[in-house]
Amino acid sequence: MGPATASGWFGPSVPRVLAHRGLAVDAPENTMLAFARAVAAGASYVETDVHATSDDVAVVTHDPDLSRVAGRDVRVRDLDLAAVKEIRLGDDQEIPTLEEALDAFPETRFNIDVKVAEAVEPTARAVRRLGAQRRVLVTSFDQRVRRRVLAALPGVATSASSPGVVGALLASVVPLAPLRHAVLRRVLRGCGAVQVPETWGAVRVVTRERVADLASIGVETHVWTVNDPVAMRRLLSLGVHGIVSDRADVALAEVERTAADPL
Repeated sequence: MGPATASGWFGPSVPRVLAHRGLAVDAPENTMLAFARAVAAGASYVETDVHATSDDVAVVTHDPDLSRVAGRDVRVRDLDLAAVKEIRLGDDQEIPTLEEALDAFPETRFNIDVKVAEAVEPTARAVRRLGAQRRVLVTSFDQRVRRRVLAALPGVATSASSPGVVGALLASVVPLAPLRHAVLRRVLRGCGAVQVPETWGAVRVVTRERVADLASIGVETHVWTVNDPVAMRRLLSLGVHGIVSDRADVALAEVERTAADPL
C-alpha cells in the first residue's frame, strides 16, 4: 500500500478539486461562508491555512497579519482568540478557528497548510479533539513545521514540503526508471502528494512523465492555483490527480466534462 492510499483523505476517486480557501467569489476567503459555498458547489475538499493566536488557538487565515483581509495592521499571533473574534471581514464574517471549521463540515476533507511553528500544537490539538485525523492532510512549505505536525498526528496524510518538491524535480533527470523511482521514494517518504505550481519561473514542473513517475510510487500530483478552464483541461489531460482552485465550481465542471468527453 502506497502513502496515497494510507489515509481516508485519499478515499474519494480522482481527480480531486481542492477549494482554495473555500469558494471566495462572493465571500471572504477562509471563512465559514466561503467553505459553505464550496461545499454547496460540490467540493469534497477545502484547502485552508492556519496561524495561532497568542493564547494558542489554531485560527483559519492565510497571512501572518490582518492588513490584507481586515485592514488591521496587527499580527494574528499578537491577538488572543477573543480579540480575533471581534474582527469582522466582509459579509459580517469572522475568522473561524480550525476546530469550528472541522466541526461545521464533518463530511469535508481539509488540506491544512500550517504556516508557522507556533501553530503546530494548536493545529494538532484541534484535529485530535474532532477526531478528524482521517479527513485532513497537513502540510507546510517549512519541512521542520510539517514534520512536527506529523509527529503530533501520527499517520495523518501529508504532502511534500519545499525540499521534497525540489528533490523530486532533481530526481526526474535520473535516466533509469528503477533508479529514478527509488530516489523519488526516498525524497518523498511518507508523502501522499506533491502540491506544486504548473511552472516555477522558467521550469515546467508538471509534465506527463513526472505525473506518471510519481503515480508509479503511489504519490499524487496536485497543481495550484488553477482558475482558467483551459489550463484545467490541459492539466487533467496530463493525468494530474488534483486541482487547487479559487474557482472550485469551475474546476468541478471541468472534471465532469473531461470524464464525459476525455481529451
